[in-house]
Amino acid sequence: MTQAFDVIVVGAGPGGYIAAVRAAQLGFNTACIEGWKNPKGELALGGTCLNVGCIPSKALLASSEEYEKANHHLEAHGITVSGVKMEVSRMQARKDAIVTKMTKGVEYLFKKNKITWLPGFGRFVTGGESYMLEVSNGGAKETVQAKHVIIATGSRARHLPNIAVDNDLVCDNEGALAFGAVPKRLGVIGAGVIGLELGSVWRRLGSEVTILEALPNFLGACDEAIAKEAWKAFTKTQGLNIRLGVKIEKVVAKKNGVMIDYTDEKGLAQKLECDRLVISVGRVPNTDGLGAANVGLKVSERGFIEVDDHCRTNLPNVYAIGDAVRGPMLAHKAEDEGVMAAELIAGQKPHIDYNCVPWIIYTSPEIAWVGKSEQQAKAEGIAVKTGQFPFSINGRALGINEPTGFVKIVADAATDRVLGMHIIHAHASDLIQEGVTTMEFAGAAEDIARITHAHPTLSEVIREAALNVDKRALNM
Repeated sequence: MTQAFDVIVVGAGPGGYIAAVRAAQLGFNTACIEGWKNPKGELALGGTCLNVGCIPSKALLASSEEYEKANHHLEAHGITVSGVKMEVSRMQARKDAIVTKMTKGVEYLFKKNKITWLPGFGRFVTGGESYMLEVSNGGAKETVQAKHVIIATGSRARHLPNIAVDNDLVCDNEGALAFGAVPKRLGVIGAGVIGLELGSVWRRLGSEVTILEALPNFLGACDEAIAKEAWKAFTKTQGLNIRLGVKIEKVVAKKNGVMIDYTDEKGLAQKLECDRLVISVGRVPNTDGLGAANVGLKVSERGFIEVDDHCRTNLPNVYAIGDAVRGPMLAHKAEDEGVMAAELIAGQKPHIDYNCVPWIIYTSPEIAWVGKSEQQAKAEGIAVKTGQFPFSINGRALGINEPTGFVKIVADAATDRVLGMHIIHAHASDLIQEGVTTMEFAGAAEDIARITHAHPTLSEVIREAALNVDKRALNM
């Protein structure tokens, strides 16, 4: 007998499992299709984010930062250490243990909320008043029925044509998270979020890192002031070798390394020889095996499922969320869309303000922003005023030996409404939430400036930046 559900979620990454939990909370008989297998061959929930993305990368970033602190930053506190060593195998074991804890936690949530896990990969078979989906798990196949479907199939690393990724010498994000030793020379193609984060991990552990970027500008999505500060920190202070405006001509994997032929920004032929190469040139949606044509689901030429502002597809009772649809490929954006889809099915009226979705790059210092940059606002014809304040004169930042960076606030010149907040600092990922909350409530720079911020804290820098929108910072 065919199993029938009120809601079936296809994919159990951050968007999918959260959608399933919310649907179950709302009283729906819910199932989730997921066939991811970890390196041990075991089925695991959590998708890319928990298994080979956000969670393991942040674990390695933290380990590499601790190693760098022990080697270079403890003396400032009067602590002398010697003989510091990094055991990569133990670092990787710690990362794997964190991943297992998180993925098992999702299993617990499924059991707690009585969500049926259908192991395998799902595709549409037929549509109509309800939908039939085939779940394939190895050689086994099962057909299930759903009144409502939420597609949360996520994305995968984009590979370059004619460059074979073996996740040994030439790697994507999965391979770069699993190195068993520190490569002496590491090449990275792509100076985006993933390239910078993974390059930073292995640079701290001793690699000579060269990053090749096709675009002529560094971190073009960031506010220009933030990008300039980040360039200085990454290249001059930390020693990342970032080459902009390059064109990759050929990549050849040899027995013990990789040779990259490329053209530099001046049009001159160059070569880069490295022990390992990481390809980090974006991601593509996982929609090609979904059976979209079987039910007439609209998918763009680039593979994104077409949806409206509330993640409704062209099919009745079918929603799509996360990396499979338009917008930034961010786990927290996918989670919010998952909640929205489940609540729409329940007849509620949820809404997401995509302008208030924060972006974070977990380098050191971290980079975080929400809303418009000064350059974006001006390009849209909006008159703005800005306020900026450095961490270098904040008592808490000095006390924890993290004085690098600043906060910048962009406000409407006429109304004072906060249009964007931009932070570069070791703790930018935690601090940006004040900007998100302010913008969600249509707050003004004056609102931030009038709110008491505890002393001594890093958050005082946000207040001073807000005060400086009107050029009245109190501590500068």
